[in-house]
Amino acid sequence: VQLQASGGGSVQAGGSLRLSCRASGFSVDSYPIGWFRQAPGKEREGISCISNSDGSTAYADSVKGRFTISRDRAENTVYLQMNSLKPEDTAVYYCATDFETRCTVESTGWIPRYDYWGQGTQVTVSS
Repeated sequence: VQLQASGGGSVQAGGSLRLSCRASGFSVDSYPIGWFRQAPGKEREGISCISNSDGSTAYADSVKGRFTISRDRAENTVYLQMNSLKPEDTAVYYCATDFETRCTVESTGWIPRYDYWGQGTQVTVSS
């Protein structure tokens, strides 16, 4: 199981970026895939996921309405379209998958932590 995230960069507030998470060793519709981020000095937080079973999606409140997760089976890739970016979105973004934990938003408001991680990609949003 391998995941490779890419697409990060530096943008001004209000701008957009699209992150990609390419999977290898498994199909993106075999297990849920989530996007997580970690800002300096903060804990890693789960912001979005897509279910393997029906393609349903979930979002943390902090990104709902601005970010969209999707998948392309032919490319075996999951995307995170990020619009209306804010300086507080600055973080290292990771994609991850899990064999048992489903795609959901927990009572904490975040996506639950997954077990298998790719390397991160830096997103920097300037004001």
